[in-house]
Amino acid sequence: MIASQNGEPNMAADQLESSSGMFRHAPIERFGRSQNSMKSVGLRAKGQHWPIPILKNGQMKKTMWWTIVGITILGSALWGPIVSNVEQAKYSVVEKNNNIEIRDYVPMIVAETEVSGAREKAISEGFRIIADYIFGNNSTAQKVSMTAPVTQQGSEKIAMTAPVTQQGDGDTWHVHFVMPASYTMDTLPRPNNSAVKLKEIGGKRFAVIRFSGMAGEDSLKRHTEELSAFITAKELKSLSAPTYAFFNPPWTLPFSRRNEVMLEIAGDH
Repeated sequence: MIASQNGEPNMAADQLESSSGMFRHAPIERFGRSQNSMKSVGLRAKGQHWPIPILKNGQMKKTMWWTIVGITILGSALWGPIVSNVEQAKYSVVEKNNNIEIRDYVPMIVAETEVSGAREKAISEGFRIIADYIFGNNSTAQKVSMTAPVTQQGSEKIAMTAPVTQQGDGDTWHVHFVMPASYTMDTLPRPNNSAVKLKEIGGKRFAVIRFSGMAGEDSLKRHTEELSAFITAKELKSLSAPTYAFFNPPWTLPFSRRNEVMLEIAGDH
């Protein structure tokens, strides 16, 4: 039996000595040496050694920290697009020019709320109000019989869709959430919050520019100007103020985000 530096039996070295022919008749010792921030531990036999690197506490903590950071970044990069892969407003592409498309949207139903204030604060508040409706703050209407009045029973969760859209004049903003296509105005649960309105929107044609990033004020302005220039160059007629569309949850990394500026235009649809 070979003893370790602290006097305890060195079972690994002992087993290696007894099980390997090359070590059977050679003296074996366990050794350790410091080199920079690494400690090298191993076995030496017949003038050879096989170091086993062991990280010191400080370096081990740093390695673990960077590993956690890497996993977090990778998770965010993958999870954002995954959870964004939900039902979207349906449209057909009429024309495409790089990151700009002309689209014909089919009729849809939206849940809408009106919020005053700065744009970023307004969409955050608007989303919270509509999400409250979607996640169950509603009443499902069910006709019990032909003679009985419509009664309200329980609540119903509605599937997530994309995008969340925002349109306004700088002071008042309308935040919309497209309802799943499987619903009609008759089958959608009624909002319990009077701030949420359900609206039918007919088919429309939009010019749309798509981009990634954080969609701050400068980015929205720049892409709106680019889209307006495209509309002018095509001799198209804009019918509305810009609508901003956001497809991803807040934790999505900027390069994985999908944002759009939409302008309704005249034309057949």
